[in-house]
Amino acid sequence: MDERDENDRLPEALAEEIRRRVFGEGFIRLTQGLTRDGVAFRISLRPVRIKGEALFQAEMRDGAKARTRNLTEGAARKGLEEILAQGGKRELHLVTAEGDLHVRVTRKGRPLVSRGRPKDAGGRPAQAQGHDREKRQPLTDFDAGALLRAVGIAAEDGTIRASMRGKYDQVNALLRAVEPLLPEAAPEAFTVVDCGCGKAYLTLALQRFLTLAKGWRGVRVVGIDRNAEVVEAARRAAVALGLGEGEATFQACEIAEAEWPRRPDLVMSLHAGDTATDDALVAAVRTGAERILCVPCCQHELHHALVGGGAMRAVLRHGILRERLADLLTDTFRAQVLRIRGYRARVMEFVSPEATGRNVLIRAERGVRPGLGEAVAEYRELAAFWGVRPYIAAALLDEAGEPAR
Repeated sequence: MDERDENDRLPEALAEEIRRRVFGEGFIRLTQGLTRDGVAFRISLRPVRIKGEALFQAEMRDGAKARTRNLTEGAARKGLEEILAQGGKRELHLVTAEGDLHVRVTRKGRPLVSRGRPKDAGGRPAQAQGHDREKRQPLTDFDAGALLRAVGIAAEDGTIRASMRGKYDQVNALLRAVEPLLPEAAPEAFTVVDCGCGKAYLTLALQRFLTLAKGWRGVRVVGIDRNAEVVEAARRAAVALGLGEGEATFQACEIAEAEWPRRPDLVMSLHAGDTATDDALVAAVRTGAERILCVPCCQHELHHALVGGGAMRAVLRHGILRERLADLLTDTFRAQVLRIRGYRARVMEFVSPEATGRNVLIRAERGVRPGLGEAVAEYRELAAFWGVRPYIAAALLDEAGEPAR
C-alpha cells in the first residue's frame, strides 16, 4: 500500500469505534458512498432477521446496478473491513441507538467527524429501534433470486435492474401490506385470486413468499387478466419457477367471465383500470372472499357525474381538482360499500408517492355484521349529497336489498 493509501485510512480509534457499534446492540444502518471515475458507488449494511436467524443485509450500488446479499456475522465483519479500507474522498454514515456518527473524508484524506443523537418530536433522545421497526423487505426473507429473474425484476446475474427498482420496492410494500391479513397459524390450504394480474409480479411473489418464507403448504394463486400476452408471460414465469397447475394458474379473460374458486382466502386487485377495480371487488364479495387487498386505479365514472353548487362550484370548475375529488369519493364509496357487506375496511397509503402516483390501498377483512345501520346511513347521506349512484353500489347494494341511492 502506498503512502497515499495509508493516509486515506481512518484513524484506528475511529475504525475500532465503528466496528464496536456495528456489531453491538442497537445497530441500525451503516452507509458509505464515494465516486470513482465519475461513477457513484454506495454500500449499505443493516441488521435483518430471517427465519429467526440474525443476519446482516448488504446492498451494493454500482452506478445504476444494485445487488443485495444476506450475510452471516463473519461475512459481515469481512465486508466491514473492506468498507473501512476504501480510500479517497468518501462519506460514511453510521446510525445506532447510541447516536449517529458521520465521517466525511476530504480529497487529502482528512476525516471530518460529526456526531448526533436521534431525537423524538419532544426533543428527547430517541429509543433504539429494533430490527422489526425497520422497513422489512419481505423478498429478502427467502431466496428470491429465481423469482426475481423469472419475472424480469433481476438480471441473470441477480442484480436488480435499474428500470425495475420501483417495481421491486412496490412488491415488497405490497407483501408488507398483505401480512396483517394473513392468519397467524399456517392453514391447510390458501387460495389467492389476483384480478388484473398483469405479468404476475406480485401473484408469483406472494406464492413464493407464503411457501418459502412462511413454510405454508397448499398455496394456490389464480391470476386473471384480459391481456392474453401478459397472461402468457405470467405462465412462462410460473413454469420457470417449477410451479404446477395446483400452485399457479392464469386465465386470459374479463374478471366477470373467469372461473372463480369458491370462497377464496384472499382477492387482490392492483391498479386494475377504470371499472375493473370495482369488478374485482364485486366478484370478491359475491364469492365470499375472506380478505381483500385493493390498490385502485383510475375510475372516470364519478368524474363526469359530479354536480354541485354553492361552495363546491369553485372546486368542480377545475379539471384536476374535480378528478382528484372524484378519486377520493370513489375510494370512499368502495370502502363504505364493503363495510355494508360485512367487511372491516381500511384505506391507507402503501408506498411512497415517488414510486407510484396510485398509492392508495384498501385492505378489508370479513368480520362485521352486514347491513350495519350506521354504515348504510353514512353511505346514503354521501350519495345523496353528490347526487350519484356509484358503480359498485349499484352492483352490491341492490342485490343485498339496500337501495344504491
